[in-house]
Amino acid sequence: MGFNAFNMTAAGHQSSGMWRHPQSQAHRYKDLDYWLDLAQTLERGCFDTIFLADVLGPYDVFEGSPAAALRNGMQIPANDPFQYISAMASVTSRLGFAVTASATFEHPYPLARRLSTLDHLTKGRVGWNVVTSYLASASRNFGVVPLAHDDRYELAEEFMTVMYKLWEQSWDDDAVEFDRERGVFVNPDKVHPIRHKGRFFNVDGFNMAEPSPQRTPVVFQAGASSRGRRFAAEHGEGLFVNVLNTELSRVITDDIRSKAEAAGRKREDVKIYSILTAVIADSDAEAERKYEEFTQYSSHEGAMALFGGFAGIDLAKFDKDTPLNAADTNAIQTVLDLFTKLDPSRKWTPADIANHMSIGGVEPVLVGSPETVADEIERWVDEGDLDGINLSYAVTPYDIEAFVDTVIPELQKRGRVWKDYEGETLREYLAGPGNRRLSLTHPGSRVAREPNMSQTNA
Repeated sequence: MGFNAFNMTAAGHQSSGMWRHPQSQAHRYKDLDYWLDLAQTLERGCFDTIFLADVLGPYDVFEGSPAAALRNGMQIPANDPFQYISAMASVTSRLGFAVTASATFEHPYPLARRLSTLDHLTKGRVGWNVVTSYLASASRNFGVVPLAHDDRYELAEEFMTVMYKLWEQSWDDDAVEFDRERGVFVNPDKVHPIRHKGRFFNVDGFNMAEPSPQRTPVVFQAGASSRGRRFAAEHGEGLFVNVLNTELSRVITDDIRSKAEAAGRKREDVKIYSILTAVIADSDAEAERKYEEFTQYSSHEGAMALFGGFAGIDLAKFDKDTPLNAADTNAIQTVLDLFTKLDPSRKWTPADIANHMSIGGVEPVLVGSPETVADEIERWVDEGDLDGINLSYAVTPYDIEAFVDTVIPELQKRGRVWKDYEGETLREYLAGPGNRRLSLTHPGSRVAREPNMSQTNA
């Protein structure tokens, strides 16, 4: 099983208000030394990646204002995650880096170069988490009318096509000749404008960066709606899901793998991770006491601000003790569905949701000794048909260090995780040594095999 450390270059990520805990170093999110130490800790634990989330606007749905998010440091203030990766790569040699960038608000031409640059500088350890930006506040900040939910994915489909053309089609493998005697660095005959003209994008030229070790960085995705799962199954190499139990996990993962097959890929081409938070102590009883201590610092107001951003629903408008009903939303539909119709075993009130999300966000929290947490992770992976875990935290870096020092050795002892990295690039960590490039069934590979119009017209 693989592990990603789910994080954000902000003081608060999934657990609201936990920056107040005396052991928390979350306020150091703008201190580079903090991230260098964290990267080295994760590499010591043989994590696949540090997975950096991002948003482009504040959570301002709760009470119609960003005040609760600001007051609780709930994913704001937040820095640009791209700026951290080169520095973390300089103090590690194996840890991968997955960074979030929005297909809704980025442009493929400069983004392709930025990601190629990072793939060069990390020697092939970079992945791109493709998101479609659910926050209306982000649309307002960019001065555009928010796209409807499914339209965001239509734009993302074309965005991906342009990216694949820039990465896989515009440069031949041997375009860089570096011939001192002939005075040729790049052979111009082996670099091809992509001449893309589409509904959303017109991109004439070629990638400004030469092909990087992976050419296309590993594609991560978290589409959860029906349309989002289809997009994820078509493009994602690493996918993460939001679920409340292993039964729901298996239903969702089976659907995603079936959609991947329908798209001409193999079921095993997609590696699926669930987000979990772990609170660990020497014994189960001590871990329970620690969890109860954590709740004294968590913020229900911050959790409701987080839910409002995720689901597009203002919990302040509902009676806190009345079960929430299903509805349509232009934000993350599945987050609302999780609490209204995907879990038939219970009815969730706004108070229940705030309590649940105050530590760990939407996802479950594992509480116990290293052996108990390892047992639970094995159960989640086996019963939920998962390939690994996106590990979140309550108190950083305390929880992450405890996991690396206690749970990882336990899972290594059981033969469930590797004791050293296998392969050199991030794609090899997911697909196996020797698999540096996209698989032949991936749509990016199909774009690479299509005739380039500039070559055809030449």
